[in-house]
Amino acid sequence: MPSTTVYNMVGEAIDELELSEYVFGVTPNMAVLHQVVTAQLVNRRQGNASTKTRGEVSGSTRKPYKQKGTGRARQGNVRAPQFRHGGVVWGPKPHRYHHDVPKKMRRLAIRSALSDKVANDSLIVVNELSLANPRTKDMLAILSKLPASEGKRVLMMLPQRDENVVLSTRNIPHAKVQHVCCINLVELLKHDYVVMPVKTVRWIEMVFGAGLSSVEATQKIFEDASTTTASESEA
Repeated sequence: MPSTTVYNMVGEAIDELELSEYVFGVTPNMAVLHQVVTAQLVNRRQGNASTKTRGEVSGSTRKPYKQKGTGRARQGNVRAPQFRHGGVVWGPKPHRYHHDVPKKMRRLAIRSALSDKVANDSLIVVNELSLANPRTKDMLAILSKLPASEGKRVLMMLPQRDENVVLSTRNIPHAKVQHVCCINLVELLKHDYVVMPVKTVRWIEMVFGAGLSSVEATQKIFEDASTTTASESEA
């Protein structure tokens, strides 16, 4: 069973976390990774490129000169594609770009990417990731203490939106904050390191391992957290 070290925000190793074999310990399927990345990038295209044909451009419809007797090639009108400002032949027209990818294939691709991060020590788990006030300097200090190479791209995945973390990170060019519900393959592969709290890890295991919906997983995580807090306060 794969495992990883849990760090605090000071960069100290405080615990060892066992990860789900089904989610974080699979052999990456390169064919599925390629197909899902291609589909995701294609689905981002707007498909609004458009050109005008000879029937749509402005210009006269009369013949520029008579059909015969000039010694020149016969022409229909000046909107033909061989003339300046004429129409475009076989140019692009607005159409929909979309590739459907089965849900099981998308999830296999994400599990493959996460397993690759674990295998290459690129998954950094922290006990929590929060800031009292939005300050870029504090976020840079946290990132410098975590075991991530300097200058590498870092993706931070949160179990819930934290405005202080978002505001503290948006001016750091090599770092990005994302809600775990928005997890996608392109972002996982584009960033060298993935930083996530323990709650995010459990959310991913519930959704991609136990098959819970994102709403159910979120509710369960915060119900468990509130129960733990209540038990600690009673003790």
